[in-house]
Amino acid sequence: MKLLPVLVLASLPAAAQMLTPEIASRLAELPLHCIRQEYPNKTAHTIEAETDARLSPRQLHPSFYGCFDWHSSVHGHWMLVRLLKTTKGLAKETKIREILAASFAPAALAGEVAYFRSYKLARTFERTYGWAWLLKLDEELRTWDDAQGRQWAENLRPLTSLIVELWTAYLPKQTYPNRTGVHPNTAFGLVFALDWARAARDAKFEALIVERARGYYGNNTAVAAVQEPDGTDFLSPALEVADLMRRVLPPAEFRPWFTRYLTPAGLANLTRAPEVSDRSDYQIVHLDGLYLSRAWCLFGAASALPEASTRRRTMLAAARRLLDAALPHVTGGNYGGEHWLASFAVYALSQAR
Repeated sequence: MKLLPVLVLASLPAAAQMLTPEIASRLAELPLHCIRQEYPNKTAHTIEAETDARLSPRQLHPSFYGCFDWHSSVHGHWMLVRLLKTTKGLAKETKIREILAASFAPAALAGEVAYFRSYKLARTFERTYGWAWLLKLDEELRTWDDAQGRQWAENLRPLTSLIVELWTAYLPKQTYPNRTGVHPNTAFGLVFALDWARAARDAKFEALIVERARGYYGNNTAVAAVQEPDGTDFLSPALEVADLMRRVLPPAEFRPWFTRYLTPAGLANLTRAPEVSDRSDYQIVHLDGLYLSRAWCLFGAASALPEASTRRRTMLAAARRLLDAALPHVTGGNYGGEHWLASFAVYALSQAR
């Protein structure tokens, strides 16, 4: 595997933080390497019969079997599509398109749909983190003016429709939001779901998300942000809610909500860099992702505040510091971080723009 040199990312200009073709190409090496790497693998498959135990990751998931787990494979695909879409002169474009074409082949995607349909307990598989990244992948494809991309979006449509169907059935009965800093976090999932609904012009799904978001978070005040993070967080529970609500509420409503929602001490805590004690530990390295997700949430929430606001300036400065501090560690030489962190970096950089 060709590793991304630390100096390339560390030298990214703090003021601009733009993805140059060289940096984008080097970042692309990470999902290019792992999308077809089947092992090690965390399948998260619930065995329903003895025969299930004999199935390999690729047999279970013909499209998204690599990159250690299903969701990381999905957002690795999203990242490659994003880089193809936004970067001219991307190295290995032919290779990237070849790999994506294999993953987006109708037969392979039919196997992904069959997984959800065939197993009784699979309807909760990857709820809601993997669902969110699948919709983000579809959003990227459906908004790309590219002939091959349009075909891939069409091929993906049955799986996308299934995820929307599952989510639409789940939201009305999800009485309480998940406020953890890991995969089941409700606010993170709804951010990507809402972005997709608006891009797809699915007014019914959008209205459901907005209604549930207001119900979950509209009356939240003085949340416990001073207690973050937990030891394996890669998402900030408090900031993910803010990133969602700035999409849900008009600016005039979001600003007083945000003041009530985060105390000054809470916001100050969320702008501090987490300590990552062991990047070879697959759980502790989650905290490198927390740098990046905090950065993108701070960029997003700040965008809804008045330009002259002191909080806005503080949040933007903190987001840039977190992003700059995280980028050198996107490639740490350990698969525990390398199979997913590049996607977080690309998304954070897209929000920094």
